[in-house]
Amino acid sequence: MKTVRDLDIAGKRVLIRVDFNVPLDEEGRITDDNRIRTALPTLEYALQQGARVILCSHLGRPEGERVAGYSLAPIADHLAGLLGRPVKMAPDCVGPDVESIVGAMRDGDVVLLENLRYHAEEKKNDPDFAKRLAGLAEVFINDAFAVSHRAHASVVAVPEQFAAKAAGFLLQKELDYFHRCLDEPVRPLAAIVGGAKVSSKLGALENMLAKVDRLLIGGAMANTFLKSQGLEVGVSKVENDLVAAAEQLLHRARKKGVQVYLPVDVIAADRFSPDAVSKQVTVQNIPAGWMALDIGPATVIVFSEVLADAGTIIWNGPMGAFEMDAFARGTMAMTHVVASAHALSITGGGDSNAAVKKFGEADNISYMSTGGGAFLMLMEGKTLPGVQALDGV
Repeated sequence: MKTVRDLDIAGKRVLIRVDFNVPLDEEGRITDDNRIRTALPTLEYALQQGARVILCSHLGRPEGERVAGYSLAPIADHLAGLLGRPVKMAPDCVGPDVESIVGAMRDGDVVLLENLRYHAEEKKNDPDFAKRLAGLAEVFINDAFAVSHRAHASVVAVPEQFAAKAAGFLLQKELDYFHRCLDEPVRPLAAIVGGAKVSSKLGALENMLAKVDRLLIGGAMANTFLKSQGLEVGVSKVENDLVAAAEQLLHRARKKGVQVYLPVDVIAADRFSPDAVSKQVTVQNIPAGWMALDIGPATVIVFSEVLADAGTIIWNGPMGAFEMDAFARGTMAMTHVVASAHALSITGGGDSNAAVKKFGEADNISYMSTGGGAFLMLMEGKTLPGVQALDGV
């Protein structure tokens, strides 16, 4: 796959799809600028080459309406400070006013287009909208890994309009790390999969059976697997329609020689609440009417021993309801275990990364992926639509 380094962009109008979907407080101030900072290497390289940089992104879910609270204007101001140069905020992402602003650009100028999702056509992958957006530039760069699993106009239909197109450094880095972890791993390769639903990760689990040596399952999704083994899990979250699928997956894992580890104990509570009554119990003794909300300390010990000699660790999804302090210890412990492992470690998904940051281990993880859905699609063994749109030219 070509990267921005492979293209001649000097003096050219370069449309770069970035992911500036950052969290804002009630006063419109950015509370976490990591997604902006991860795009800086590509932007700085383009500016060093004398390109005329046109940035496009979405923010939130305005659902095709112009909503003031979803304007990218605060991001333009913040980005200007990071780049050390002016960033002109366009009033829209398409239209005569935008075309006039872009037409007046000089080498080294930066323009940030207004929220793509102010137009319903963006999410519809509308070809006419894509042509109008593509008409602003001569070169297209995708550096938005986190949205590259979505068949939206700025991700798929727009690059199809360009002969000169490539990946930015962030997209390249994401794909390189994933390739190192799953296709050419240092073994043993261990995957930790957690979160709420088996349904959202069944495809990934199926694909991982052909890749990993060990599979550790936690979070609420573990309850479905425990129930498939004949255990009673009280009123814990269970996807009853997937109990049989969970049992079949465990059977296939045994046939493939993949070692699967489920929780041996949990922190159970009488209700889903920060102030619930809770206690540690084995998975065989979850009380009727209670629910499992975190892995227990014995499970942490088992999981840590499984990971002790791992060469590569890939982690997607928390081990419990870590947003509540009473049920955060399992995820916190696993964060420390992964961070201290002598392994290449990669985390993906908003919750996993949030946990790593919350528990102070961000600097000790080899790579934290910027994408949740895109990361999961790669785990499923699929090609990202945004990457596929860059191929062939």
